[in-house]
Amino acid sequence: MNMDTLLQADTDLLLAFNGSSSQFVDGLMMALTSGFTWIPMYVALLYLVVKNSETMGQIVLVVACAALCVLLADGIADGIVKPSVERFRPCNDPSLCNFVQLVDGYCANGKYGFFSAHAANTFSIAVFFCLLVRSSILSISLLVWSLVCCYTRMYLGVHYPLDIAVGLLWGGTVGCVVYFVYYKFREKLSQSKRFVSTQYTSSGFSHSDVDIVMLVIVITLIYAVLRGVLH
Repeated sequence: MNMDTLLQADTDLLLAFNGSSSQFVDGLMMALTSGFTWIPMYVALLYLVVKNSETMGQIVLVVACAALCVLLADGIADGIVKPSVERFRPCNDPSLCNFVQLVDGYCANGKYGFFSAHAANTFSIAVFFCLLVRSSILSISLLVWSLVCCYTRMYLGVHYPLDIAVGLLWGGTVGCVVYFVYYKFREKLSQSKRFVSTQYTSSGFSHSDVDIVMLVIVITLIYAVLRGVLH
């Protein structure tokens, strides 16, 4: 497959994902794609870390690693790759913008979209917390959250599928590397323990505290649905 064929397939797939005739879905996608919508989940994850850490040093380490995930994922995407590659967002592409359905004129910030910082950011955080907490239900929820956020970017016409795929690849790499850094520093802050109680995950996080995070995610989804209804 040559580059022209790949880009044409990327465009065809984008148009298949982009837009709908539903005002409800439009509102739902706008709510789900917004970083502000997910602030309560980030706060809940911080609560989970604070509640289940032994020392302030461990809390600072996790927060610093989460920030490093975003710095590497977003910084490489927006600061280096996008201005270097200069691939237009679908909604900004002169050859395609008339075919892309926009919601309320939304076209995201910046002219260029390769690769998706949204995909890289959310997937790096999801992978890092999957490895950190080791809870099946939270891991599945965070991975689905990232993928849903990625889908909204194509639905809204601000990213091609290839933008998303590369963003996910980079985000997953960042999440794994940052967790490795966290693990090495954690060994210096406390003795490594393996929890076997049914009340805790294998990495020492209380299942009841994980349930609080899950409750916040559910409430956030309800909010997003209401935003769709009221759109």
